Amino acid sequence: MGRVGTTSAPQPREGTPAAPELLAPGSTWRLEAPLDLFSRPTGSGLATQAAPGRNLRILKSAPGVTRLRVRLAEDGYPGWLEPCQLLGRGRAAPVPPLARLSRAEIGDRVEQVLAFALTAMGVPNSYLWGGTVGPNYDCSGLVQSAFASVGIWLPRDAYLQERFCRPVAVRPGVTQLLEPGDLMFFGTARRCTHVGLHLSGGRYLHSSGREHGRNGLGIDNLNPRNHDPVASHYRAELRGAGRVMHSHDGSPLPS
Repeated sequence: MGRVGTTSAPQPREGTPAAPELLAPGSTWRLEAPLDLFSRPTGSGLATQAAPGRNLRILKSAPGVTRLRVRLAEDGYPGWLEPCQLLGRGRAAPVPPLARLSRAEIGDRVEQVLAFALTAMGVPNSYLWGGTVGPNYDCSGLVQSAFASVGIWLPRDAYLQERFCRPVAVRPGVTQLLEPGDLMFFGTARRCTHVGLHLSGGRYLHSSGREHGRNGLGIDNLNPRNHDPVASHYRAELRGAGRVMHSHDGSPLPS
């Protein structure tokens, strides 16, 4: 048998369990168990995670690479899998169309988005780079999962989420234009590196690592009189805020 995924083949019949000889470029699979996607064709670095029910497409890999290059259907996010990861965890399935939700429809679901994030914070957790399936999340993984829990798909990474949203004016102590469910963006002048979910009055829920005093989910705020070290760090790195106006269509986004 040749190397897995080197040639295109017809899409297997819907419901067919994943098997090595079926994992060809262009085939699409629905997950029945969570999967870790790697960031590179070799190594253990986590790119993201995919929950049961998500769909992926196998892409063409370079010669000599044993991992499968894949793209998640709902957010267009790429990654790498060992072929064995799909065995017993995926079935052939066409990629379903994604709902194109309006701002009004999104607004009707914001309360559930916030409830998901608050519930996640109540479960013991720690920060996990690439984490999206819980209980351990990274910052953008939490935000994406909270919205996805009610059928609203966002891009995967914080800087992509920033580009995706409509800007909302905000600065420390001036938060009147923010609404619950808006996203708050942090980082350097050049790039967004962190995102949180606005609750109310400048309070935001986010997942942050040990480096800035916390290891997991917590709530901070933009009050200039708040001298908590975590809140102070992120307040100094505030870039802006954004509002989710529509749902993502699954197309790949430029990096």
